[in-house]
Amino acid sequence: MADTTRRYGLLLPHFGEHASRKNLIEGAQRAEEYGFDSVWVRDHIVFHPHGMEGQDRTHVDPIVTLSLVGAVTEKLQLGTGSLIPYRHPIQTALVLGALDFVAGPGRIIAGFGIGTFDHEFNAVGLGGIPRADLLEEQVDIIRRLWSGDEISYEGKYYSFNDVDIHPVPASEGSIPIWYCGNSPASVRRAVEYCEGWMPGRITIKTFEKRMKRMTRLAGEAGKPLPTAAAIPITSPGSTREAALEKVNWQGMLKSAVKADWVLPESGAFQTADDLEGALIAGPPEHIIQETRKYHNAGLSHIVYDFRFRFDDWFECIDLIGKEVLPELRRGDQEAAQSAPQVATGVAQ
Repeated sequence: MADTTRRYGLLLPHFGEHASRKNLIEGAQRAEEYGFDSVWVRDHIVFHPHGMEGQDRTHVDPIVTLSLVGAVTEKLQLGTGSLIPYRHPIQTALVLGALDFVAGPGRIIAGFGIGTFDHEFNAVGLGGIPRADLLEEQVDIIRRLWSGDEISYEGKYYSFNDVDIHPVPASEGSIPIWYCGNSPASVRRAVEYCEGWMPGRITIKTFEKRMKRMTRLAGEAGKPLPTAAAIPITSPGSTREAALEKVNWQGMLKSAVKADWVLPESGAFQTADDLEGALIAGPPEHIIQETRKYHNAGLSHIVYDFRFRFDDWFECIDLIGKEVLPELRRGDQEAAQSAPQVATGVAQ
């Protein structure tokens, strides 16, 4: 059964011009004080930012970042959204197991995706390889190594003998692996070999369509429904207009035209309103409303992406922490109290 507990997270400022030790440490600590559930990182090995975002090429390694914030917090889950398969899977298994060891068991969520840019795979000698197949083989190897047993492997891309790693994840059931992507294929892969599904920017209409597909595929396969998450670009403000002024939503529209997303009610991606779900921008009540739309569509873990607001990172954390998160928690508690109780403990 899918984890339906509602959780709330933040994307960390470990990239771009506002990446700093202060922003990472104090931001994570402040997030934990407000009761956020998680903090997240993205992954690049040769960082060329997307056209819609700032072009500063600073990018602090995701595992280094999570190690830093894991050391100065106690409860926050530490998520990768997502790790891209540039690394050898033995190394990936080792560093994630080590992160679980130093941060404390049960805190890691390992989101993996196939990435966007060819230049990064070319740089590490993996150009031309089908990335989805590469990732599936890597995940298979990683899970085997997390058993702690000495293993040998003969696959399409990797072959080795008598390898074991230590430490291995201590948490029961090991580290959950989520598939990160917003395509129809991404939900199929999540059902096939992952515990969660996390698209990045995705419109609410597209999210609803993918959830229906994932629910059907899980039912047909007799498998638990993966935990559903999303990372919308988020910009708090006193008004919607003020919040939108901080976001390059015009650049987001260009990306939306190329994406395989369900068309908005208007029939085309032309305005900020057409990005509903991929972009959440406005005062607290608007952010609450848009988050609840995701909940109604089946989402259980939302991660607010302030990448356009890292210049006022702490103010954004404060606003969400003081005015949005408490109201969402109240609504979650009311929903849990009003939910029908089933004797078997399984939702009907």
